[in-house]
Amino acid sequence: MSHRIIGTIAGQHEVSEIVLQGGMIEAIRRVEPESLGASGNPHLQIASAFLDIQVNGFAGVDFNSPGLSADSFWRVVTELRQKGVAFFCPTIITHAFEHMATCLRALDTVCHNASVGPCVPAIHLEGPWISRENGPRGAHPLEHVRSANWDEFLRLQDAAGGRIRLVTLAPEVSGAMATIERLVDSGIVVAIGHTAASPDTIRQALQAGARMSTHLGNGSHLQLPRHSNYVWEQLAADDLCASFIVDGHHLPPSVVKCMVRAKGVHRSILVSDAIAAAGMPPGRYRLGAVDLVVQPDYRVERADNVGGGILAGSAIDLLRGVENVVRFAGVSLSEALAMASTNPARLMGLEDRLGSIETSREANLVVFEWDPASSSIRLHQTIVSGEAVCAR
Repeated sequence: MSHRIIGTIAGQHEVSEIVLQGGMIEAIRRVEPESLGASGNPHLQIASAFLDIQVNGFAGVDFNSPGLSADSFWRVVTELRQKGVAFFCPTIITHAFEHMATCLRALDTVCHNASVGPCVPAIHLEGPWISRENGPRGAHPLEHVRSANWDEFLRLQDAAGGRIRLVTLAPEVSGAMATIERLVDSGIVVAIGHTAASPDTIRQALQAGARMSTHLGNGSHLQLPRHSNYVWEQLAADDLCASFIVDGHHLPPSVVKCMVRAKGVHRSILVSDAIAAAGMPPGRYRLGAVDLVVQPDYRVERADNVGGGILAGSAIDLLRGVENVVRFAGVSLSEALAMASTNPARLMGLEDRLGSIETSREANLVVFEWDPASSSIRLHQTIVSGEAVCAR
């Protein structure tokens, strides 16, 4: 049975009727505003739904703690859909092998559910092959940081049921370059992150096949050489896209503006890096084995380093990230939306599911109102495979 959505496709000016049939976009027709009638809303906008490639947890659920249940995972899916996120990459961070493998097995188990599996196009492995240095290591536990090891990856991938498709590592750690090459040969997207690498090592990682910088500007030293450093080198690399956490804490607005201008909208990706505290009130939470404090302004820090300048994930959602990047970087709404949908979809090979709104494409959409005065979004619907999974 077909149904229709009427609104302005983001970035366009004409009102359109989008006809959905069998989970796909069947037709797109122009609609004259005067024909909308009393039930029509000329202020509705339509865009591609979002893909968040870095989610450690949400709504009180921590993917890095053993014992993940189908019900708790479904709660995350439901809550993220309330924020326009149709697809996301659960992210497992540095820990002992057995702990990481247990968490990966739990994710693989819940993803066998027919309702849940399509929401998870990939698992993101962030660590354990990262810098041991304070600052670049971020909130990852030092005792579990180790050298890159292809055999260990294969064992982790086996625990994940083959679902790991994005790996963040530091290219300077022992064994990293050979691991990057083998990951790339296996179709895994490799990202540089939590690194203290020299500019030359960054360039070698690009040659080996690295394609993204994970939360660029974070997971770094509090002070760096002013010119020759790993942030500038990644920012200047045209072959690297970069993800950004635009929560107002990880990067000041002026830095977001400069980095997006340097990378260009086309190579910029918004991520939440959300932890279990996202969508929850301020207080104490955990990320795996790490105790965290969420301040009243939703700044997230390690409980043993409050005020020390080292952040530990975020309590933001991608909808707020879209709003913030418009405010901070001066990009258009359609450009900000692309950073949360088209650009990560391109990185992960999901262009057939997200991005352009065209006929014969899968119907994964958000319907919303935009207030340009406050740069804020009022979400009306999230549509996944043609079905309204969030409606207000």
